[in-house]
Amino acid sequence: MRLTNPYWFSYPGYNELLVGFNDDSVNSNEKEWNPNINLLEFLDQQEGFEDRVAAFASWDVFDWIINTERNDFTINSGGYPFYDEKLTPKQQWLNTFIEDVPSPWYGSAVRWDAFTFEYAFEYLKLNKPRFLYISFDETDEFAHQREYDKYLNTANRSDGYIKAIWDWTQSNEMYRGKTTMMITTDHGRGSYENGAWGSHGDGVPGAEFLWTAIIGPDTPAIGEMTNTDTIATSQLATTLGYLLGYDFISNQPVGHVVDPMVGLIK
Repeated sequence: MRLTNPYWFSYPGYNELLVGFNDDSVNSNEKEWNPNINLLEFLDQQEGFEDRVAAFASWDVFDWIINTERNDFTINSGGYPFYDEKLTPKQQWLNTFIEDVPSPWYGSAVRWDAFTFEYAFEYLKLNKPRFLYISFDETDEFAHQREYDKYLNTANRSDGYIKAIWDWTQSNEMYRGKTTMMITTDHGRGSYENGAWGSHGDGVPGAEFLWTAIIGPDTPAIGEMTNTDTIATSQLATTLGYLLGYDFISNQPVGHVVDPMVGLIK
């Protein structure tokens, strides 16, 4: 399914993905508090979701994207230990050395995706949240460095993380047959020619196009969709809200539900 991101880079892309619209209040990757209401904080205010919403991300800018200044649900990002009321032995072990592991990308505040996966997966098994958001980052970093072999390797690793999470939910009585997983990205990349695949931004044709995949009991298994109307990233938060039984409301009008994702095929 083809989507568009009008800014073609990360913070605005994640903003549109999580708040359901894009505007000029978020137009850079700077660490500035997001003024817009995102889906996670909307859900955190709904009955039955208290202390049942969490986010884990490799890029530390997510503290600003999701806005830890305004929200107190679980958010952990970047190369920092995870502190919570309850921790598993593995999370405690990760905390003992995560600050000693430098980012593999000079000048970057991005941690290895393995930390993000392990923190999030342990949290899922221990706390059983109703909404869990996970953001990996290594593919983007290796693409910028144009290290295609490492890009493919980390994409394969990410597939393994996703499979582990899905398999666990389907083995757990609380989640089995009642869980929806959506996988998407914040922007696209350029074509492979002349090394453009490693870049994105408004000067890189094709970087505005991205994709999403979804699986769950309320989504028909119709395979890859082609020759469809263009879908905007702004529609995904609304669609997830709908699948959870809510009309997502932000501080501006949000995109409409993606009908095929919820079984409303026209």
